[in-house]
Amino acid sequence: MEKIFILEGLGCANCAAKMEAEVKNLDEVTFASVNFLSRKLTLETKPNADISKLSKKVEQVVTKIEPGVKVSFEEGAVKSGISDQDDDENRKKQIIKLVIGGGIFAVGVVFPFSQWVELAIFVASYIIVGGRVVLRAIKSITRGQIFTEHFLMSIATIGAFFVGEYPEGVAVMVFYLVGELFQDIAVDHSRKSISALMDIRPDHANLKVGDELKTVSPDTVHVGDIIVVKPGEKIPLDGKVIEGISMVDTSALTGEAVPRELKPGADALSGFVNKNGILTLEVIRDYGESTVSKILDLVQNASSRKAPTENFITKFARYYTPVVVFGALALAIIPPLLIKEATFSEWIYRALVFLVVSCPCALVISIPLGFFGGIGGASKRGILVKGSNYLEALNDVEAVVFDKTGTLTKGVFKVTSLNVQSGFTEKELIKYAAYAESYSSHPITLSILSAYDGDIDKNSMEEYEEIAGQGIKVRVEGMEILVGNARLMGSANVHYDDVETFGTVVYVAVNKKYAGSIIISDEVKEDSAKAIRELKSLGVKKTVMLTGDRKAAGEKVGKQLGLDEVYAELLPADKVEKIEAMESRKSRNGKIAFVGDGINDAPVLARADIGIAMGGLGSDAAIEAADVVIMTDEPSKISSALKIAKRTRDIVFQNIFFALGVKAVFLVLGAFGVASMWEAVFADMGVALIAILNAMRVMNTKDI
Repeated sequence: MEKIFILEGLGCANCAAKMEAEVKNLDEVTFASVNFLSRKLTLETKPNADISKLSKKVEQVVTKIEPGVKVSFEEGAVKSGISDQDDDENRKKQIIKLVIGGGIFAVGVVFPFSQWVELAIFVASYIIVGGRVVLRAIKSITRGQIFTEHFLMSIATIGAFFVGEYPEGVAVMVFYLVGELFQDIAVDHSRKSISALMDIRPDHANLKVGDELKTVSPDTVHVGDIIVVKPGEKIPLDGKVIEGISMVDTSALTGEAVPRELKPGADALSGFVNKNGILTLEVIRDYGESTVSKILDLVQNASSRKAPTENFITKFARYYTPVVVFGALALAIIPPLLIKEATFSEWIYRALVFLVVSCPCALVISIPLGFFGGIGGASKRGILVKGSNYLEALNDVEAVVFDKTGTLTKGVFKVTSLNVQSGFTEKELIKYAAYAESYSSHPITLSILSAYDGDIDKNSMEEYEEIAGQGIKVRVEGMEILVGNARLMGSANVHYDDVETFGTVVYVAVNKKYAGSIIISDEVKEDSAKAIRELKSLGVKKTVMLTGDRKAAGEKVGKQLGLDEVYAELLPADKVEKIEAMESRKSRNGKIAFVGDGINDAPVLARADIGIAMGGLGSDAAIEAADVVIMTDEPSKISSALKIAKRTRDIVFQNIFFALGVKAVFLVLGAFGVASMWEAVFADMGVALIAILNAMRVMNTKDI
């Protein structure tokens, strides 16, 4: 069972990592993930778990690590999981304290006072500015949480008072809190920016009741209800157009700027924006099952599946802080005991600088923010990535395996040529075939009916018989018509001309006399060739196509697109075997991606390292089956997904090397007495702020 808790007031990224680690150790829990950005705790529990008892345990863990955080179920909390009003109120209080405390601090620095008056001024300033930090440190210690950022900053600044550096102790606390304020603002801005990328949640629905329209919440509308969508409004629920014609903007779901036209009978998906006409829809899915709801859920909860880099950084932070604290303790005690001229006050000060630098916030915040931004940026381009782990895995793709029909080709069959025998005309040939196929709904049948522009009088038809695996036998206007494959011609002893082509061949005979053949072909998508070229330019070593179609058809498409390998006439089980054979030949860290339509390719999508569903717009099967969903039918979006993954990884690695590099330099400078607490604050809060701003760049995917 999956449960989602909202952690209102969660403000410490390092604390979030600790909460995740402790909740994972609870007996009832099989999986736990804390998303610091959305402030959500996602749990998977054992079947027999007592949810009420588990909720209390979770609350105890959370409040022990970060007092003041409110824990509630997602159903009863703010939908976004973020209490914006509380955040703003806390921020205002923090600014007021900084202004008052900073003013008192300035008085103590500017004007000369006696030593005791000066100490009183700086202590008063310190209590106003940093009292909350010290209080939270004490509360954490009483709950067994020693190595928190509040503890480190409290020890460092109070220690500065003990070695006589009163102004510096206050100044460091002031600058730390100013840095924390800017950090909160930056994280909050990035949260809102990512939310804006998927701002497709409908505000209301115009429900038609009799001749009146009522404005209601989308989740109160049911299947079968009639809603009206006015120009400029978002379509709130999935429906079928029953009245009206209008252009709709699909960019929020597909990333495509070109509007599409909706007419009566067309599917209208939630998240589309109505541009000009008034549309009347019959609702076909409840809000919880609608396209927009599923996409929002996927994007918002994608960070629960963490990338290996995120997990590494979380583990690293768990050990890094205690190691630095004990290193600071050794730095304060050992040198004065071993070096003659060394004083305790000097080395304690250096140890305090060590403590200020040690907080791992820059890494713990910026890394998940980078992945979350990458997922949000991809969704804006119509690419849904179900987790940070899949986004990172896209960097290691060695081979991309494609299905043919509906993936590289349009999946729309058309009559491309007619081969007519003497004594018959093209019009007669297509007419006889259309009459025979008039009761079928097969895609090939539909292409024949589309090519025939006349009316079909079914009263003139008699003795209709469908011959399994061969074709159709029917009598029309007294003539016996045979329409099917070569086996049908052979079983009826009709002498025919065998046609070798990459398309599907439909043979037609009239009164046992061969009338000719109809060639039906699937068209290759316009950007399929471009997609293959771009994948190779990105370093993908092999592009492969697996198809159940005839060998001639598969090889022609493969040659046309420049694919490395083509395997044809495969059943779904055969495709799985081919993927498994490729798995055995890949490198240790290499990944194989399979691209299919998400419905009939579900076994292969599940077996591949990364399953990519093509054309997932409105397809429940596609969204469920794959790890990555391309919302449009464009294969070129696969290369866009790889580019976004590479850009995300580059920015994440930049932050890791930058944060660790700067901290390492200042740890060394602090140990040798070169860096003061002022520089140490920059190495902590300044680096965190720069890393957050750098991580936000990943959301810009316009040039990808």
